Amino acid sequence: MNLHLKEISAHISDTSHAVIIIDGAGWHKEGGRLMVPPNITLLRLPAYYPELNAQENIWGYLRQNYLAGRIFHTYDEIVDACCSAWNNLLSSTAQSSPPA
Repeated sequence: MNLHLKEISAHISDTSHAVIIIDGAGWHKEGGRLMVPPNITLLRLPAYYPELNAQENIWGYLRQNYLAGRIFHTYDEIVDACCSAWNNLLSSTAQSSPPA
């Protein structure tokens, strides 16, 4: 998470400030080892409100439609299945997007 925040921080202009919405994941806990750059503010979602976290909806959709009920024998099978699920999601949303 520290590397992720550092990378985001490097792309924020000197006159801007970023607010990043986070959930209660263990690696999102401030204090201790999490170092938040001064040009970033973390906005924590309330506990037990997954409907506020759009990412939860995406993972739920991927699990339900592509990843549930499968047995993976290797790490590479997991990565391949997740990449395939993600690419299917992207292609289905691109097809249903309104024309520009």
